Amino acid sequence: MIEATGSCNGIENYSRYLSGRKQGEPPPTLFEYLPKNALLFVDESHVTVPQIGAMYNGDRSRKSNLVGHGFRLPSALDNRPLKFEEWEKYRPNTIFVSATPGKFEMEKVQENYVRQIIRPTGLIDPECFVRPVGNQVDDVIDEIQATIKKGLRILVTTLTKRMSENLSEYLNDINIKVEYLHSDVKTLRRVEIIEELRSGKIDVIVGVNLLREGLDIPECGLVAILDADKEGFLRSETSLIQTIGRAARNSEAKVLLYADKMTKSLTAAINETNRRREIQVAHNKKYNITPKTIIKDISETLKNLVGFKIEDETDDIDKINSSSPKKIQQKIDKMRKDMLKLASNLEFEQAAKMRDEIEKLEKLLLIN
Repeated sequence: MIEATGSCNGIENYSRYLSGRKQGEPPPTLFEYLPKNALLFVDESHVTVPQIGAMYNGDRSRKSNLVGHGFRLPSALDNRPLKFEEWEKYRPNTIFVSATPGKFEMEKVQENYVRQIIRPTGLIDPECFVRPVGNQVDDVIDEIQATIKKGLRILVTTLTKRMSENLSEYLNDINIKVEYLHSDVKTLRRVEIIEELRSGKIDVIVGVNLLREGLDIPECGLVAILDADKEGFLRSETSLIQTIGRAARNSEAKVLLYADKMTKSLTAAINETNRRREIQVAHNKKYNITPKTIIKDISETLKNLVGFKIEDETDDIDKINSSSPKKIQQKIDKMRKDMLKLASNLEFEQAAKMRDEIEKLEKLLLIN
């Protein structure tokens, strides 16, 4: 089929034969091409490392079912991610980067680690205040209104999607500009919501598990963690430290944790935050440093997260439909150059969307 047409559907059925690998052998990956003296950085390792093993297990589970029902050939099982132990074998010297490293990283490095606590900006980890759960909604509303008066933004984290939606609806009813953020919200919309918060279009985001790693909002003056004493994944030591860290970009920020009892995770998270805070305070005092809030351009930061929007580049198809074939072809040529540029920058998802838009225009060109 490949010889006759140049392509073949379901390549995962045949990749083992095309690559010359034996059954059960690791698939070809970029790790095989790294030089012996390469250095690998694993960012947010407390999340990334578990995902390495999870990728193989998830792929195996899905394909075993497909093979069992005859939808894939048995050889498709070898078109897979690396197993964790294979990754361990291939990876070069590695630096694990995380504010909350997991057990694997700590056992691997033993005492061979560096704590990066000191911030050159002098910013201090936020003060943490524990308050009772009983009136947490009324209390957090008072704090939200006080924070808004200062011109700062607020992040509130709940335990469930329903809770985040209900709280958002209630805040909206009392004229607080708010949006909720959870896994059902599409990726681009999430970025838009964050941009709306940073620009002041809204003052509050209520979320579930999306207020942890990588959410950098210097305008945030308050992080409120509801039901902080409910032990579990969303209120583990790691999750709490990461969520508290969202308030560490602003010198005026603080964190409210609503809890009726001090769980092991809650105590550990507060103690670790206070320890880091004391180290930074001592450093600032020693070198006469005044903490300064981070200043970041809003639009550029968010554009870097998702790339420019394809809609801006492709225009509305209805408008193009009335164009002459020559103009449509010019548009296609320009978009093809942009697509290749995206691909060369390894922005494959955006390039694929651009390719789909080009195909629509090519069909339109045939009609015209």
